[in-house]
Parts: sequence; structure tokens; C-alpha cells
Amino acid sequence: MKSTGVVRRIDDLGRIVIPKEIRKNMKIKDGESVEIYLDSDNIILKKYSPLGNIMEFYKSYVNSIYEAILENIMIVDRDKVVAVAGDLKKKYLDKSISSKLDNIIEQREVVLEPKLRDFNFIEDKKETASYAISPIIVSGDAIGAVIIFSLNNNLGEFEEKTVSIAAKFLGKYIEE
Repeated sequence: MKSTGVVRRIDDLGRIVIPKEIRKNMKIKDGESVEIYLDSDNIILKKYSPLGNIMEFYKSYVNSIYEAILENIMIVDRDKVVAVAGDLKKKYLDKSISSKLDNIIEQREVVLEPKLRDFNFIEDKKETASYAISPIIVSGDAIGAVIIFSLNNNLGEFEEKTVSIAAKFLGKYIEE
């Protein structure tokens, strides 16, 4: 744990202001949730990700879909790739997502790019791929996405439906 040198007072309602620079570095947006942990005499704030709690399930889920469709598939939260199945697993797992992908998630619409096009799934890595992206919606909030992509083949309506079903299932699963 690294000290920032920032000292803050707690107001009469128990609130602490987290400096804008720290929020920017940690990619914490206004209205986002943080988890509070206690460790003897320390209070630790951790950025909350509803997708982060059931990683083994996500791995099994993407592997099952991959075995059925034989195309790369990944699950992302609003910050990073949390699960990948396919040839590019090591290249993408735990990498930060691009701002373009985050904007697509924020729009809350299923996106299909059937032809091979340049796209940044993760920061500073451009791929030529066809892809289908569907946001994961939980309690009205877009918390991530399911992405099917191919570096060789054109994708179509089947992959679009598959990614949509997968994202809706995860949204319902997380809500319950």
C-alpha cells in the first residue's frame, strides 16, 4: 500500500472527499461505488466491481460458449478484461479496456461489426477484427460487456444473438 500524502477530515455526516487526481488515476467516475475494508487500524477503499466477485464462474461461462462457437469471447467490466476464452487469452486477460469500448458499454446497445475492421478492445492495442458487443446491465447500470470477436472470420446475426443472450444472462445472474 502506497501513501499519497493526502490528509482529509471527515465531515459531520461521515463523508470523506477523495481528491480528483486520485479518482482520475483510479478511473473512479462520479457516482461509482467503492468497497470499504477494515484492517486493524486501517480503512481501505477499493473500487467496486460487481463482476469481480465470481471469477471462476466467468471463466467456466466463457469457456463453455467458446467450445460451442469456436470464436474468441471475453467478459469485461468498466475497467479491465475479467475473463477470456480462445487463442488470445494471455494477450487480453486483466488488461485495461479502451475508452472507445467503455463508450460502447455506456451507450447500452448491442453492436455488431460483421466485417474485419480496426478496433481497440484494450488500451494501446489495435486489432483488425469483426466483433459483437453486448453490454451487461444490472439494476439499470451498464457494468461491463460480453464480446465475441474474430481476427479471421466475419461475424453475423448468430454471434450477435449469442453475445446478447450471454450478457442478459450475466445481468440477471448478478442481480440475484
